[in-house]
Amino acid sequence: MKRKEIKQYYPLLMELLKRDIKVKYRKSVLGVLWSILNPLFMMMILSVVFSTLFKNNIENYPTYIFSGQLIYNFFSEATTASMSAITDNASLIKKIYVPKYLFVCARICSSLINLMATLSALFCVMLVLRVDLSYKIYEGIIPLVLLTLFSTGVGLVLSALAVKFRDIMHLYSVFLTAVMYLCPIIYAMSFLPEQVQKIVMLNPLTHFLIIFRECVLYGENISIKILGVSILETFIMLGIGIYVFTKRQDKFIMDI
Repeated sequence: MKRKEIKQYYPLLMELLKRDIKVKYRKSVLGVLWSILNPLFMMMILSVVFSTLFKNNIENYPTYIFSGQLIYNFFSEATTASMSAITDNASLIKKIYVPKYLFVCARICSSLINLMATLSALFCVMLVLRVDLSYKIYEGIIPLVLLTLFSTGVGLVLSALAVKFRDIMHLYSVFLTAVMYLCPIIYAMSFLPEQVQKIVMLNPLTHFLIIFRECVLYGENISIKILGVSILETFIMLGIGIYVFTKRQDKFIMDI
C-alpha cells in the first residue's frame, strides 16, 4: 500500500465508495437515514426489554445501549461488507489491474459514513435525555479511529480468505453473535461474575467500547492500560490483515 499508489487511485476509491452506497440503499426511500433509525428503534426495544434488569445499575441506560450498538454495529457492518469485497468485484478484477485493497477500503469507508450518522443520532439522544456533555467528548474520536483500523485488519483477512473459502461468509454471522454477547452492550461489567468478566475482556470490542463510554458518556479520563491494550491489538490485527491480504492477492484471479 504505497502512498503514491493510494494518491493515484484515490478517484477510483471515491467512485467505488459512491457505488457501494448507491447499491446498499437502492430502492430505499429513506436511504442513509436508516443508519440512524435502525439503532434508535433497537435502543428503544432493548431499553424496554432490559430496563427492569439493569436500569438501577446503569445510569442513562438508553444511551448506554446506544453507545454499545454504535461500536458493535460498525464492526459488524464493516467486516461483513469487506468479506465480499473481492468476490463482488470479480468481473472488474479480471479485466484491469486495480489495487485490490481499494475494494476493502471502499467498504470500510461506506460503513464509516453510517457510523458518523449514527454518532450524530447518539448526541441527539444525549441532548434529549439531558446527559451531561463533557469537553472530553472529543476524545471519543480515539476509540473510533482505533476501531476503524482494527476493522480494516479484520476485513482484509476475511476478504482474502473468503475468495478461497466461501463458507466463511455463512459462519461469520455465528461468530458475530458470539462477539455481540461477549461485549457489554446491554449489561454492565459489574453485573458479571469475575470469571466471566475476564472472558468478556478478551473481546477487543470491549476495550474500544469502554474507552468510548469513558469519553462520551461519563467524561472520564481514558484508562491508560485499556488504551494501551487497544492500540496494541489494533496494530497487530492491522498488520496481520495486510500480511494475509498481500500474500494471497496474487491468487485471487484463480479463485474468483
